[in-house]
Amino acid sequence: MINSSEFDEVYYKTFGHKLSLAEADNQRGTPNDQDKECFEKARSKAEKKTTVKFPNNNNSNNNNETAEIPKITKISFGNYIIDTWYIAPYPEEYSQNDVLYICEYCMKYMKSSFIAKRHQKKCTAKHPPGDEIYRDDNISIFEVDGRKNKMYCQNLCLMAKMFLDHKTLYYDVEPFLFYIMTEADERGYHFVGYFSKEKRSAMNYNVSCILTMPIYQRKGYGQFLIDFSYLLSKKENKAGTPERPLSDLGLLSYRSYWKTTVFKELKQQKGPISIEVEISNHTGLTPDDIISTLETNQMLNHEASTNTYSILIDPQIIENHLTRVDEKNYIQVNSTKLTWTPFVLSQDRLAHLLGENPKLTIKNVDDESMDIDID
Repeated sequence: MINSSEFDEVYYKTFGHKLSLAEADNQRGTPNDQDKECFEKARSKAEKKTTVKFPNNNNSNNNNETAEIPKITKISFGNYIIDTWYIAPYPEEYSQNDVLYICEYCMKYMKSSFIAKRHQKKCTAKHPPGDEIYRDDNISIFEVDGRKNKMYCQNLCLMAKMFLDHKTLYYDVEPFLFYIMTEADERGYHFVGYFSKEKRSAMNYNVSCILTMPIYQRKGYGQFLIDFSYLLSKKENKAGTPERPLSDLGLLSYRSYWKTTVFKELKQQKGPISIEVEISNHTGLTPDDIISTLETNQMLNHEASTNTYSILIDPQIIENHLTRVDEKNYIQVNSTKLTWTPFVLSQDRLAHLLGENPKLTIKNVDDESMDIDID
């Protein structure tokens, strides 16, 4: 005799007698000692291949144990394997392997060589998005709007974090313009480096972030990007300076550029010279950066009696420095190759960036250039 409770148990266990008791038995899915031993061996083997430490569930004292942050040690970029310098906040699933694969044209990141090869066959991009504003021989520079090409710029910022210690911006790219430097060949436009700048900077910063890829360093490309940023500032008829703090390599590059630029300007001067008028207007450097450069090279003299300053110029020191720079034969920016107009914000976009309410306007359909303000 089967009582009602046993009947109900069998009924529900077999899903209304649709399964036999043998088929409904779930004990076969419960791990036994042999299964647990195989699992521990597999986990131990996986820990040796990755930097992630898995908590041991068998030890109740390890409840507060946290997994270590994995570190990507290399990126596959174009035809190069590049060692990374810092940790970038890529999604966890992409941070489990030592090598991250990045497309040099569209900046898409991938976690395996198989996926990267498939993407390489399907990717139609052969140059950065945006407008090509400069071309001289095989060197091109593209202006990319962070609002129009958000995904590209976010991926670019994530990659740059692996080589820049002070970089903190990853996702809020809309207020910035990105200037991408490339080298062209028959396969496409290869990423060399970039700098970004705010569309509207209250401090007149002409660079927010600057990077030259390690595989292209010591070729003068960093100085080229710096010079190009000052060329844009001169086109805007204002002096510019990079946003602080600068990385160690960035500070060295800027000090070298400021020294060379100031020395070239001093060499050309024959009469009295003013820091604010002649040097700043001709070079695009701010007076503060010029004074800092003169002080670093011990060329600024203070007359205590008259409380005035004078510039100490040694023509031989200037000539020797410029000769060493010329011997490196680095590429130079050709201002005649630039086709560019300064970025202009509309009233609505400007108000949005400033956190203000946009002014309500009525567009005249007959004359699209005229806006009528409504109070």
